[in-house]
Amino acid sequence: MNKLTVVGIGPGNYENMTVRADEALKNCQVIVGYNVYVDLVKERYADKEFVTTPMTQETKRCQMALELAANGKTVAVVCSGDSGIYGMAALLYELRGDATAPEIEIIPGITAACSGAALLGAPLTHDFAVISLSDRLTDWTVIEKRLVSAAMADFSIVLYNPVSKGRPEHLRRACDILLRYLPEKRICGIAQHIGRDGENAKILSLMELKDAEADMFCTVFIGNSKTECIGSNMITPRGYRDV
Repeated sequence: MNKLTVVGIGPGNYENMTVRADEALKNCQVIVGYNVYVDLVKERYADKEFVTTPMTQETKRCQMALELAANGKTVAVVCSGDSGIYGMAALLYELRGDATAPEIEIIPGITAACSGAALLGAPLTHDFAVISLSDRLTDWTVIEKRLVSAAMADFSIVLYNPVSKGRPEHLRRACDILLRYLPEKRICGIAQHIGRDGENAKILSLMELKDAEADMFCTVFIGNSKTECIGSNMITPRGYRDV
């Protein structure tokens, strides 16, 4: 039976790629993906055939991958971070429908919530929520409800896709919403270019976050009521010391 693997490649560098992901890319014939993500792996797997599409062509990309696999190719669809967290895994299942071929295997990867948290310290040791600020596929009214609910529940919050050229004010808007429920001094962090050239992280307050420079290569962390700075690290304790 023909097979298609959906591979989470992690933040971008080989050191943060899983062994299973590496093996899948070594053993496939064709690597399919968003051109930015394919560029991250192209040099290491240079003997492969590469098929890319730009942003907003996810359906076309997945349809091509399914067709290649149906025609006998061993195909890997690469996703930044994890293949099932804002990745292509669900879309490929949707497009294949009730069919059983080609076989689909999901290979997880390190999502930005994990790799970014590691740069900042340990901000996600307790319950947390992950919310994308991109309203390309989700109405802003839904995003706002999720921000409010996470703030009221005292979750630590991770924000994906905080800013883009087409929506430069989304992070500011999100901070304005959160500031209705959270204190201005709530500890926050930004991890940028995780696992790539220019990797950096900084800790700041929620009020400072509102005016911070960010882009699509940033992942934003907002602490809960117990989050603190220990040295230069952002820490959210779970309470082990109190047991």
